[in-house]
Amino acid sequence: MPRLPINGTELYYEESGSGPPVIFHHGYTSSHDCWEGVIPRLAAYYRCIAMDCRGAGESAHPEGGYSLEQYARDVVAMADALGIGTFRYVGLSMGGAIGFELGIAHRARLEQLVLVAPAPASGIEMREGYFETALANWESPDRGRMLRERILLSGQPDPDYLARAVERSLSVSRGHYVDSWRSMAAYRGAGRLAEVDTPTLMVAGAADGLLPANLADYARLPNAALHVFSRVGHGIPYEVPEALAGVIADFFAHGVVNAATLQARLQQPVAV
Repeated sequence: MPRLPINGTELYYEESGSGPPVIFHHGYTSSHDCWEGVIPRLAAYYRCIAMDCRGAGESAHPEGGYSLEQYARDVVAMADALGIGTFRYVGLSMGGAIGFELGIAHRARLEQLVLVAPAPASGIEMREGYFETALANWESPDRGRMLRERILLSGQPDPDYLARAVERSLSVSRGHYVDSWRSMAAYRGAGRLAEVDTPTLMVAGAADGLLPANLADYARLPNAALHVFSRVGHGIPYEVPEALAGVIADFFAHGVVNAATLQARLQQPVAV
């Protein structure tokens, strides 16, 4: 299993394909394999690197460092360790929030940015006691109930993948489970999204509870395109992997296309 020494710990990654580099990052309690249906459809054209963050997947479980800011530094350090200068970045959920932070604090390293159902840039808001209940359920899990809930919350579920995803969720370190959540809840990047001039694609699920937050964050980005999948929940890479790969490939090829970019065409001189 390939691991690299990154910022005081060891991080796992998988690499396939050749071409311009793309770094993929998973969600909160997920891992690199959430992209298993997407990357094979892009690897003919891109060097695809799917990484596990500290405390999750096949990476080491250090004492600390479980914050969006540290995860963003780890992404940059992974690129450095692999000899990569600038790169495209694709992040799901928590990985999307890491994308916000990359765009704010490390945008000189980014070519393009794809945010797939990102955690809100203004922080997670949940009813009182929600996280404490989730933590208790994680510490004493009912795997059958967890799987049923994941299936019911998916617009187009893949039960086999979701069964594996439950085990991935239960395998993260306690520090990751607790501190990553606190970091996402406390994150306040929304006020700085106007600084993110990296060409960005926001991808959302129409049936995802984060859709309103995703649309609000999209509106704050000055150089962004939007794609919303109908009848899809939060798990876009494993609900509609082929369609997502197509959307990502189209964005990589054509960049940001929105009302503003189309209107700008009207201002261009007409060739005679």
